[in-house]
Amino acid sequence: MKDSLEAIITSLVNDPSEVSINQVDGEKQVTFEVKVANSDMGKVIGREGRIAKAIRTIMKAQAAKEGKKVTVEFVD
Repeated sequence: MKDSLEAIITSLVNDPSEVSINQVDGEKQVTFEVKVANSDMGKVIGREGRIAKAIRTIMKAQAAKEGKKVTVEFVD
């Protein structure tokens, strides 16, 4: 799951070297903390959060196949 999330995020930003994804595993939940350059944060979140919502939807669908729940957080 982390690889697909990283592929999505790096395709959106101008500076892919600044992308950092931290995975926190729980028993049935996985949390991804996504950190990008400040100049790219708007591109990842999108207007009114539409892109962020789409990313979360894709990740939830992928996690459902594995029987887990997933949370994607965008941090500074």
